[in-house]
Amino acid sequence: MVGGEAAADAVARAHRLPELRVGLHLNLVDGHPVLSQKEIPQLFRGECGFDRNMARAGVRFFIFPGVRRQLASEIRAQFEAFHATGLALDHVNAHHHMHLHPSVAKLIIVIGCDYGMKAVRVPSDPVAVLRQAFPEEPYRAPSYHLWTALLRRRLQRAGLRTNDHIFGLAWSGGMVEARILGLIPHLPDGVSEIYFHPATERTPSLVAAMPSYRHPEELAALVSPLVRGLIAEAGIRLVSYSHL
Repeated sequence: MVGGEAAADAVARAHRLPELRVGLHLNLVDGHPVLSQKEIPQLFRGECGFDRNMARAGVRFFIFPGVRRQLASEIRAQFEAFHATGLALDHVNAHHHMHLHPSVAKLIIVIGCDYGMKAVRVPSDPVAVLRQAFPEEPYRAPSYHLWTALLRRRLQRAGLRTNDHIFGLAWSGGMVEARILGLIPHLPDGVSEIYFHPATERTPSLVAAMPSYRHPEELAALVSPLVRGLIAEAGIRLVSYSHL
C-alpha cells in the first residue's frame, strides 16, 4: 500500500529479503491518496482523504467521467510509486477488493500493463471447499460472486495470470494454525492463494482498525512447523504469482 504511513519501512525490509515477492495493494477507498486534494478533489471526502463509503464511491466511479479521470490519475500514481521502489511487481490487488468494480478493473488493466503487471488476485472463496473442510460451520456464496466471475474473464482476456481459488475471505483475521491444518487436506487442484494479516503484536492502531483480527496467531500459523510439514506431505508447491 504505497500511500501507507509505513510504506518506506516496508520497502526497506523487502529490499533486504530478495526472495520475497511483493505486490501492489491499490487503495482507493480508505486512508489517503498518493496525489494531493488539489490534483484529485473529487476523490476526497472532506479533508480526511478517500471516501470510506464504498457503495457511494463505487457509484461515483461508475457515473461521473470526471471522477473516473481522477481515479485513473490516482491509480497511475500508485503504480508509479511502486515502480519507484525498485521492487519487482509480483501481482496487483486492491484494498477491500475494489478491483471487482468494473470501472476500477478496466483502469487497472490499462494502466497496469504500462508497468509490467502480469498477475492480479481474484477474490473468490470456493464455498464448497469451505463446507467440506469445516462442515459444522455455515457458509454462503458471497453476494459479489458474479463480479468475481466477470473480473476473472476480463483478466484472462487481457492475458493476465490469476489465482484459481482464494482462502482468507470467510475467515479474514482468523487464519490461525488450526484453521490452516484443517484446510490443507481439502485444497482443490490449481492455484490457491491463502492470505493472512500477520503482525508480531496487537498495536493500538491495529486494534482500532481490525478489532477482531488475531494478528499474532496468524503470524504463528505462517511459521508453524506443523503447517510446513503438512504442506510437504500433501505435495503442495509453494509459489508466488510471478511463478505463474
